[in-house]
Amino acid sequence: MSATILASDQSHERRAPETPRDSPAPRRDNNPLNPNGPHPAARSWGDFLRAYFGPYWRRLALLAALLTSGVALQTLGPLLTQRFIDAQAANATQTALIALALGALAAAIINTTFSSIAAYLGQDIGWAATNRIREDLAAWLLRQDMRFHNARTPGELIERIDGDLSALSNSFSILLIQVVGSVLLVTGMLVALFITDWRAGLALAAFVGVTLGALTAMRSFAVPAGVSEREASARFLGFLEERLTGVEDLRANGAGAYVMDRFYAAARAWFQRSVIAWMRRASLFVVTTLLFGLGLAMSMGLSAWLYLDLHVITIGMVYLFFQYTFLMEGPIEQISQQMQELQKAASSLIRVRDLLSTIPAIQDGADALEWGEPASVAASVAFDHVTFTYPTAEQPSLRDVSFTLAPGQVMGLVGRTGSGKTTISRLLFRLYDVDADSGAVLLDGVDVRDMRLATLRRRVGLVTQDVQLFQATVRENVTFFDASVPDSRILEVIERLGMREWLARLPDGLDTRLEAGGGGLSAGEAQLLALVRVFLSGPGLVILDEPSSRLDPATERLLDQGMRALLEGRTGIIIAHRLATVRRADIILTLGNGRVLEYGARETLARTPGSRFAALLRAGLERRPEDGESATDWEEALA
Repeated sequence: MSATILASDQSHERRAPETPRDSPAPRRDNNPLNPNGPHPAARSWGDFLRAYFGPYWRRLALLAALLTSGVALQTLGPLLTQRFIDAQAANATQTALIALALGALAAAIINTTFSSIAAYLGQDIGWAATNRIREDLAAWLLRQDMRFHNARTPGELIERIDGDLSALSNSFSILLIQVVGSVLLVTGMLVALFITDWRAGLALAAFVGVTLGALTAMRSFAVPAGVSEREASARFLGFLEERLTGVEDLRANGAGAYVMDRFYAAARAWFQRSVIAWMRRASLFVVTTLLFGLGLAMSMGLSAWLYLDLHVITIGMVYLFFQYTFLMEGPIEQISQQMQELQKAASSLIRVRDLLSTIPAIQDGADALEWGEPASVAASVAFDHVTFTYPTAEQPSLRDVSFTLAPGQVMGLVGRTGSGKTTISRLLFRLYDVDADSGAVLLDGVDVRDMRLATLRRRVGLVTQDVQLFQATVRENVTFFDASVPDSRILEVIERLGMREWLARLPDGLDTRLEAGGGGLSAGEAQLLALVRVFLSGPGLVILDEPSSRLDPATERLLDQGMRALLEGRTGIIIAHRLATVRRADIILTLGNGRVLEYGARETLARTPGSRFAALLRAGLERRPEDGESATDWEEALA
């Protein structure tokens, strides 16, 4: 292969030829789980409710029956007691009185049973439905492209997935049990009173309206103070956490007095807001007590008028009016208390649906291409006049980049920081798409935009310097929790990568549990696990982002052995930060300011006097920098 050396202000003139493909014809797959549009559940509120509550319609029907029955029994209890009182006053038989008493007792027991089952069902339905939403939302957010994620902080997305949905699960349970049940109970008691005496029913209905309005207004007065108190508490606790985390630096720099001054200020603000919130909550309690005291007085006065003056009701009905008024306190408080929470839940629900309505910018190809051969077959790569600009950038990161990489070849990708090396790997994974009308990224001669995302990412593997490990066993970390991968396959890969002794040193072998983020493992050990992980996935193209740049010599030799085994029979791209890493490369591609500066066979470039690669070799920069030595000499040589 001949070398191509370009000036920094020139672009590659030769168009990359399409790599011939002799694999089986691609098959089409509509892939309904990855629609090229909004999430199916977000098309309308009807679709949303059917998607997440439809599967539980039987439980919802049972819950509705239990709530209705419970309301009927709660309404029936005072009626039976009223009949008992009137029967006793009328000297009814002992048998009739016992029957009424047993009826009231049975109604109370059955109502308690129904209420317990309904409470369980409400919680079960609320959590089951919101867990389905949480699962879909997490998967949908993972499908979004990097433009979406770069525009939002991880904390914001976590709050949407966890905070909003936890609030929704509680609110659904509250809605199904407390609010709906309370509304039905109030309605049932008002209907029973209207049937008994319309004047009592009308008076109690007016009392319910006035009380609900007053409590709602009072809660609007008290709730903001509670929110302000929680904000002050969060700031105070955040202040404590931050200062305690940095206590060594604070002591070393003599900042104790300053920290204590800020501590007193934060504590004072929290205390002041707590006092205001407590006083407003206390005023709410006082108003509630006063309102229901007036309601009971109204009930007694009305009953006395109807019983003593008009003689239109019995003594049992007097008890009924008083008892219904007394029972109104619980459901009315529940309704007024939860309306504010339900409004917050409605806001969370709208935010969740808005996220599900976000259409991913990176879509599966229209033809949904998927190859029939194993993913581990060495892939060919070609960049065909590719230009790419990051969403917030003013200048392109890649400018008319073209190169080809035949199956089984290894390319060393070198260049200064910001030259576009990492951008090439992101385009190969389709974390971003190339600019419109700027060319194409080809894998096995096919534009990656015409491939299924799952297929593409199964054929491309990546090993980076910063390896993400999970709080799980070694087995779960290297298989990404795929229980179908047998231990024999894992051990075979570990043996092939020369890591048998390393595994033997682990206390429980494959069952050794790792801490979150790889705690307890060195950087080299984490990267060894990354090699096993990629090897097990069996990609046809492997991208190595200089995983050995910060390792001790012994671990580096082990990792080097593993990388050689990983690249065997596969196509490779090595993003090199040190010149020694590209010794195993067949081709060298030098980037500068987003353009191809140099492209050709490594040996040819090494023998070409005017090449940048030859200049690096002459400068003797293949050695590893010593501790404290700058590594910028290479970047200066590439300038």
